[in-house]
Amino acid sequence: MPAFAWLPANRATRDDVAAVLGAGGAAKCRCQALKVAGWIWRDTTQQQRDAALVEQTACGTDGPTAGLIGYVDGEPAGWVAVEPRENYPRIWSRRQPWMRQDPELKGVWSVTCFVVRRGWRKTGLMYELAAATVEYGEQTGAQVLEGYPMEPAPGKTVIWDEASVGLLPVFLEAGYEVVASPTLRRRVVRRRLREG
Repeated sequence: MPAFAWLPANRATRDDVAAVLGAGGAAKCRCQALKVAGWIWRDTTQQQRDAALVEQTACGTDGPTAGLIGYVDGEPAGWVAVEPRENYPRIWSRRQPWMRQDPELKGVWSVTCFVVRRGWRKTGLMYELAAATVEYGEQTGAQVLEGYPMEPAPGKTVIWDEASVGLLPVFLEAGYEVVASPTLRRRVVRRRLREG
């Protein structure tokens, strides 16, 4: 892997954020799908999603932000969404019970989405981004990091829509542990950073 570095999105340039989140399905979603209730999400326009991302990443400001931008040899190449779980209201409104593990647990930050630009896919960048969530969580005071990855079926090809939530081996490599297996392929993973 060439030289990797990461920045909180609010310390990256707006152009770098746009370059990464203009890739694939992220160009439409802008990492907003879990930020609002389902019916509101369906009614949002692309302009509203774009504006929400700009506000959430607040480029050039200090403090927490909505995710991290990963750089390979200085080029913006990937994104991982990581922020407090309460910032994802749709996690609680969806019907899937796996999205509501231990709602009383405090200090949980959710890792909900990965984006890797074409040209850097299948290079190990997702592993680097997952490791960056741990560094960032330690810097921001998160107590627990939580992800919702898919575990690929043996011998099956993973499609990008599935990989966008992260893959189980990626999280395990970053020190996360499986805490629930609510479906055949869905896992809930956590990395405890400090005691609450």
